[in-house]
Amino acid sequence: MEDLYEILGVKRDATQDEIKKAYRSLVKQYHPDAHPGDKDVEEKFKKINAAYSVLSDSEKRARYDQFGTADPNSNPFGGMGGMDLGDLFGDIFSQAFGGGFGGFGSSRRNTNPNSPRRGNDIEMIVNVTLLEAMKGVSREIEVMKWETCQHCNGTGAKPGTKPETCPKCHGSGQVRQAQQSLFGQFVSITTCPDCHGTGKFIKEKCDECGGRGQVRKKHKLEVKIPAGVERNMRLRIPGAGEAGTNGGEAGDLHLIIDVGLDANFERHGSDLHTSLLLTYPQAVLGCETEIKTLDGKTEKISVPAGTSHGQILKVKGMGMPKVNSKSTGDLYAHVFIEIPKKLTDKQRELIKSLADEMKAPVNENKAGFTDWLKDKFFS
Repeated sequence: MEDLYEILGVKRDATQDEIKKAYRSLVKQYHPDAHPGDKDVEEKFKKINAAYSVLSDSEKRARYDQFGTADPNSNPFGGMGGMDLGDLFGDIFSQAFGGGFGGFGSSRRNTNPNSPRRGNDIEMIVNVTLLEAMKGVSREIEVMKWETCQHCNGTGAKPGTKPETCPKCHGSGQVRQAQQSLFGQFVSITTCPDCHGTGKFIKEKCDECGGRGQVRKKHKLEVKIPAGVERNMRLRIPGAGEAGTNGGEAGDLHLIIDVGLDANFERHGSDLHTSLLLTYPQAVLGCETEIKTLDGKTEKISVPAGTSHGQILKVKGMGMPKVNSKSTGDLYAHVFIEIPKKLTDKQRELIKSLADEMKAPVNENKAGFTDWLKDKFFS
């Protein structure tokens, strides 16, 4: 059995964030949609999902680290040569006490290969813009998944025929081997090599699914991304995952939301941050001006007198909506004071007069230093 940590390429002491990051990288690399028809990639993709389903769950991971399996019903001493301890101690006590302990180990889990099995879950990353995250959006996605073969109704057998009971395991999906020892009878139970645990033997396989009972198909699905979604938020769509077997329910589809960056707005939770460019007189004397919001509209904002560069002004309720809530975050405007590079003669005189009034020494040259050099040496 392959090591789950090796499958994801992480160390055994990896954090949950490291495991999640490795998983997403591998999903993008080995997703079957990017390698159509490649069976090796499909098998690798299944192993990656199976490994992540265990290592992303703290309880399953702890059990796996301790016993080498995440199955809570499995024998924690299964590494002892496949020995069934229930049968071992049952035989010992039976021989020693005349069968008084014959019920030992009788509560083992049902391993009937024909029992219903739930389908696997599927994870997908869905990219949305910041504006789409603000308003909510309907998105059509394509999902590649296994579904019940309609040609054979999931039996795996060619239409007109049906699977037969496996003659080796007699339909149990397992074979038992008993060995006598000094301490009693040792029983090992392994998956049937002929039917691979299905309990069935198919003479004539279905042409569509090759005896698997399932076929891989692409499905289009319309999903609604609610307003206010944040990056790494997960949306669960029940029953949209892989089909179950033997009448088992389908798995779920989990959408992982990735919200893109915006050139003019930065998101902090439900709040938005942007810049507000003011002239020096507006900042000094105060003003009423307009600021552009994420959805392209304009909102009035009051700038108090004496506003300084870097000061933050708040526009209440103009941020991001909160998922499944009527409340909304705020918009924060970071003030930047514009310094003009070129001035008219009148503007220069006015600013010079202000400097004199404020007793602030300034450059007396009318032109800038570069213009002064040109006039000095090249005119």
